[in-house]
Amino acid sequence: MGSVKDLLQPSLPFPLFKISSGSDTFILYDINTITWLRKTHNILGVLVGTLPQFPQQNVFLGLPLELQPEEARLLVEKGVAYIVDDLQWHISGMQSMTSAQKETFKMALYRQGKEAARKENEKKEMVREKAMKKAQDRDKCDGDDILETEDVLVAEEAKEDDALFDKTSQSSFAKVSSPSKPSDTKPDSWIITPVSSSPALQLPPVKPPSTLPSVNPSSYALFKHLHSLGYFLSPGLRFGCQFLIYPGDPLRFHSHFLAMATEWEEEIDLLDLVGGGRLGTGVKKGWLIGGSDRKESAGTTASRVREPGAVDANAKVRTFCIEWGGI
Repeated sequence: MGSVKDLLQPSLPFPLFKISSGSDTFILYDINTITWLRKTHNILGVLVGTLPQFPQQNVFLGLPLELQPEEARLLVEKGVAYIVDDLQWHISGMQSMTSAQKETFKMALYRQGKEAARKENEKKEMVREKAMKKAQDRDKCDGDDILETEDVLVAEEAKEDDALFDKTSQSSFAKVSSPSKPSDTKPDSWIITPVSSSPALQLPPVKPPSTLPSVNPSSYALFKHLHSLGYFLSPGLRFGCQFLIYPGDPLRFHSHFLAMATEWEEEIDLLDLVGGGRLGTGVKKGWLIGGSDRKESAGTTASRVREPGAVDANAKVRTFCIEWGGI
C-alpha cells in the first residue's frame, strides 16, 4: 500500500484558477491538492469558503482556498501548477459544449440529487419509526400523542440541521405546533450545486507561462528565502506584518517570527524598529526584517540595476531579528 503522500498527489501540473482580471487572486478547489501542497510544499493559503445560508459568518470557513501571490508564483516557477483564467475558461467551455453534453451533465446532477433525497428520506423514516415505537411502548399512542411525537420529531430534525450556527432557529422550531399531520410529500430529487466544473468542462492544455503572477519583489524574495529553509508562511495582517513564520505546520506549532520585507537600500525609521521590536516581544515572537542583497547575489560582485517590479531570481536574502529588551 502506498503512503499518504502518494495517495494524495494530484496530476502535475495542476491548475490554479485566477478569478479576477483586475487583481491576482488565485483559488484552489480540490481538497486532495490542498492537502498535498500543505504536506509536501509547506503551502498554507487561506480558506475563504462560507455557507450560502450564513454568508456573514467567518468562524467555520472551508473550501475554496485562496493562495497568496507569492505562493502562486512559487508553485508556477517550480512547474507544479499553471494559471487558468477562470472566466475565459468557463466562457469558451460553455460555448463549445453541445446540447447533448449539457443534457448529460444535467442528468448526472439530477441522479446525484435523487440519491441524496432518497438517503435523507430513509433517515427520516427510521427516526420516525423509532419515535413511534417509543410512544407505543409508553402505551400512550392515541391520535394526539402520535401527532405530538411527530411535531417533536420535526423540531429535532430542524435542530440537527441548524443548531451549529443559528441559535434563533432552535427556539423557533421548538415552539412549532402543527394543527395537522405533516405532509407525506417528499422531494423526488434535491437540487445539487456542483462544486467543480471539470467533468463538464475540460481543463485547458498546459502551456509554458508567458507571464508569472505579479508580486512585490522584496516580499517575494523574503518569502522564497524563508520557504526554502522549510518554514511555513501565512499572511500576517492581524499581527501588523507581512508574514507569520512557523517552524512547522501551524496546526502543531505557534509562529516564531513576524516578518517584514524591505529593499536593501531602504531607510528604516528608528521608531519603526522600536515599534516592531516591542510588538514582536509583546506577542512572544521575534520581529524579522529581510531584503535581497544584490551586491552579494550569485554570479555577480557588483550591484546590479533592477527595473521597478522586476524579480531577481538570484538575489541573496539576508534577514535580521529584532527583540525589545527594555531596561
